[in-house]
Amino acid sequence: MTALAQTVAGWPLAATLAAVAAAQAHRAGRRRSSLNEALHELRRPLQTIALAGAGGNGSPPVLESSVRLAAAALERLDSEVNGRTALRPPAEPIEVRPLLDGAVRRWRARASLGGGSLRLRWRAGEAVVCGNRVELSQALDNLIVNAIEHGGPRIAVDARPFRGHVRIVVSDSGCASRPPARRDAPGEVIARLSGRRRHGHGLAVVRRVAGEHGGRFALRCSERGSLATLDLPLADPRSPAE
Repeated sequence: MTALAQTVAGWPLAATLAAVAAAQAHRAGRRRSSLNEALHELRRPLQTIALAGAGGNGSPPVLESSVRLAAAALERLDSEVNGRTALRPPAEPIEVRPLLDGAVRRWRARASLGGGSLRLRWRAGEAVVCGNRVELSQALDNLIVNAIEHGGPRIAVDARPFRGHVRIVVSDSGCASRPPARRDAPGEVIARLSGRRRHGHGLAVVRRVAGEHGGRFALRCSERGSLATLDLPLADPRSPAE
């Protein structure tokens, strides 16, 4: 009976220790995920800078926007490593077309390296959203790069108004239309160096940014290609709808 009583009495302590260990593991897992996401967002602009240096597209706007995104990602990584809370700038009105034009310019050379193409069709007028310019740029970059690295070679970006939102759709032509790539091909080398195998972080960034901006993100995949849709609420809901 004494042994049984001691065992029963020890259960609260054991349960407490187990709960503490579980909480610590959960925090460690979340921190590791945040660090990996920050690293992922640092790789993206560094990749475009490397492409520009290799003669892919060295235009000043591309280099300037890439450096700005790299600096923002580095600042977030520093905050994560040192346990500081990164200051989130206040939301501001942002014209969507310049952001999307910038993303397409940054990644057109990458699409060409893989033997593909990247085109933009803009039908959203003067669409303006309210939010964080850097985070929205990161989300757009990840939408496009996901299609380039995991979809078909022909990438189309379409933007139009939809029920009080601007709807951005990134589609590809499907893996079946992609010719087999050699491991030493420039596009494959760049993709490996950029951490392509961790593509889950890119879509996680898109989902997070969509949620923080009151929007929605959906991805549909099939043999004929993938369709990634990002809806962001317009700053002026009276803007023309579809």
